[in-house]
Amino acid sequence: MEISQLPLNALRAFEASARHCSFTRAGLELRVTQTAVSHQVKTLEEVLGVTLFKRLPRGLTLTDEGQALAPVLTDTFRRMSATLSQFEEGNFREILTIGVVGTFAIGWLMPRLTSFKERYPHVDLRLKTNNNRSDILLDGLDFFIRFGDGAWHGTEAIHLMDAPLSPVCATGLGRHLHTPADLANVELLRSYRIDEWALWFRAAGIDPPNLRGWVFDSSLALMEAAARSVGVALVPIAMFSQEITAGRIVQPFDIAVHTGGYWLTRLKSRAETPSMRAFHQWLLAEINGN
Repeated sequence: MEISQLPLNALRAFEASARHCSFTRAGLELRVTQTAVSHQVKTLEEVLGVTLFKRLPRGLTLTDEGQALAPVLTDTFRRMSATLSQFEEGNFREILTIGVVGTFAIGWLMPRLTSFKERYPHVDLRLKTNNNRSDILLDGLDFFIRFGDGAWHGTEAIHLMDAPLSPVCATGLGRHLHTPADLANVELLRSYRIDEWALWFRAAGIDPPNLRGWVFDSSLALMEAAARSVGVALVPIAMFSQEITAGRIVQPFDIAVHTGGYWLTRLKSRAETPSMRAFHQWLLAEINGN
């Protein structure tokens, strides 16, 4: 089918509905009524000769045909928007959108961003922080700095640094921790990766205790709870050197366990733009101390 035969408004209505799984929320985004969005999607289905959504009592779900079309349109509209925004106020600027796991963003990247701005003033950097869960395509990311083992389907991953985990706690609590076995008598704050404490205790040469207590979805929240004397947290210690130097938290034991590292990732299908290449080279130079 020729692209010229496809109704643009119907494509926009479908793409927004696919992201939101809702005609109503798509209408709010596009500033039209729910009925108008539904009509546009119906028009597109008639033109294509396929059903794009299954209409359910409590929302929408994409058909196989809809799942094939949605990411292509999302990427296309994102690229169009990014290109057009480069011409704001009559000036051409390169826009670079980076997703960053929050711990790395606060603990390492933020203190160094001035260096990137000074070196590449023509690049508008846009950061999206998250708790390590994001979709590079649907979230419109050029790069995603994430924690893990480097194995993500369809993704090129460049290792940035290891992130060994070690316990931290408030200064007062730290005074009572003399050996790793003492941790069995205090509250151990946990992440959703449930094996981390068990791995650490084995590295310390002792059997792990029965774990109970609070669970957090980010190392930033874990550290903050530990600093407020809620318990002992297991965090990527290199990301919290400022808090340790300031005396907000202490590292009672030098023992650390490796469960992953930080990686610079992008879709293999996504060629590096000049601004992406600039950030890539700058980031590796900063990490290597060049």
